Amino acid sequence: MLRIEIPGAAPLQLEHLICDYNGTLACDGQLLAGVAERFAALSGQLQLHVLTADTHGTVAAQIAGLPCQLAVIPPTDQQAAKQRYLHQLGADRCAALGNGRNDSLLLRDAALGIALLQQEGLAVMALQAADLLCTSCLDAFDLLLQPARLQASLRC
Repeated sequence: MLRIEIPGAAPLQLEHLICDYNGTLACDGQLLAGVAERFAALSGQLQLHVLTADTHGTVAAQIAGLPCQLAVIPPTDQQAAKQRYLHQLGADRCAALGNGRNDSLLLRDAALGIALLQQEGLAVMALQAADLLCTSCLDAFDLLLQPARLQASLRC
């Protein structure tokens, strides 16, 4: 568990990190450099989940051996599928990373939603639903590894 004190707000008590794959952890279906190392660093504090529609069909091979659970959602009603997955884990105990329109409910309902603007872009709907915006998934992981950064950004 990762407990993060936020001045002026309730502390975050995170047990899970849910990550979209394409546009978040990967570009054009290929895992981004540095993700495996950050997953290893975070896996001692959080249960890691990759939740994806797997647009390119590469996710299983790309994350093989990483300390995470993979869930591939169906091609229809993806927003609701991601939202259901979050609520099954307990939204108040989850952080989430995403960039797509289908991530908007996930980002909105998670205790901490981080939108990412990387090579594959960011849906405005996802941005509006998030608590924070990062321009790199590695920076987003580092926020969790260095909680004082989150405190500075989220304080009331």
